Amino acid sequence: MRYLITGGAGFIGSTIVDKLLEDDINEVTVFDNFCSGKLSYIEKYLNNKRFKLIKGDLLDLSLIKESIKDHNFIFHFAANPDISKAMIETDLDLRLSIIATYNLLEAMRLNRIKKIVYSSGSGVYGDVGLTETPEDFGPLMPSSMYGACKLGSEAIISAFCNMFDMQSWIFRFANVIGKNQTHGVGFDFINKLKKEPKQLTILGDGTQSKSYIHVNDVIDAILFVAKKTNEIVNIYNVATDDYITVNEIASIVIKEMNLENVIFEYTGGKRGWKGDVPIVRFNLEKIHKLGWKSKYNSKEAVKRSIREMLNKEVVAKK
Repeated sequence: MRYLITGGAGFIGSTIVDKLLEDDINEVTVFDNFCSGKLSYIEKYLNNKRFKLIKGDLLDLSLIKESIKDHNFIFHFAANPDISKAMIETDLDLRLSIIATYNLLEAMRLNRIKKIVYSSGSGVYGDVGLTETPEDFGPLMPSSMYGACKLGSEAIISAFCNMFDMQSWIFRFANVIGKNQTHGVGFDFINKLKKEPKQLTILGDGTQSKSYIHVNDVIDAILFVAKKTNEIVNIYNVATDDYITVNEIASIVIKEMNLENVIFEYTGGKRGWKGDVPIVRFNLEKIHKLGWKSKYNSKEAVKRSIREMLNKEVVAKK
């Protein structure tokens, strides 16, 4: 197989590069503009004959149309990773999700490439409190530009698949965490506590409760579902079976950093920022029925990711 991975130098993208290149019959091309991706995540493959790196932007249709030639499977992970940025740059997700996704699909159509995996998220469901959302939940009313444009991209993928005989696998992830993450609550807490080890500012009131899934479980779910399903459009929630609060994550970070007597300071309110969904609940019956469950629960995933990020820092300093 010849795979092209948009956002392949990013958090999830670089992890699936690792997985795909374990099989010596696969060839992998990374297409990334490095606005958030890091060369260090993939540089070990630069001399690998089965690996190719293209520095480019999905907003450049002619470039992606040329770059995509001779590939037969696309993993689309390129996106804006910071939901709150849309408060300042309101068209950010429109460009980096919807327009970028359209350009990719059009390049696929012109090159007769039929298969795509898309990284979506829980933001498409909107703020529905404790309701456990199945994949056919509706109405879908996102509360952030990120969620709205993920939903818009899902719709465009569905249209292309039905009009041009393509096939897609759309995954609505919980909060994905792990070694190479570049944002997120655990990542932020580590950086804050490095600067001020006696005080931690927590956005909202700390009771925000969500599923946190390790990136290794995410990659496992993607490859498992892609092998087991064959609909025109395959949509699956991917999450753990449990949930964890921001306060609990803060306590885990403090313990893993060997800190004591840290004072929590809250910004107040139920949300970390406008557009944030404080409580997220997934219905996982569909993916469980297929035969997949996460290896780690939320607490285990958080502990593992914090240790990976801290160990990564130690290694980098040596």
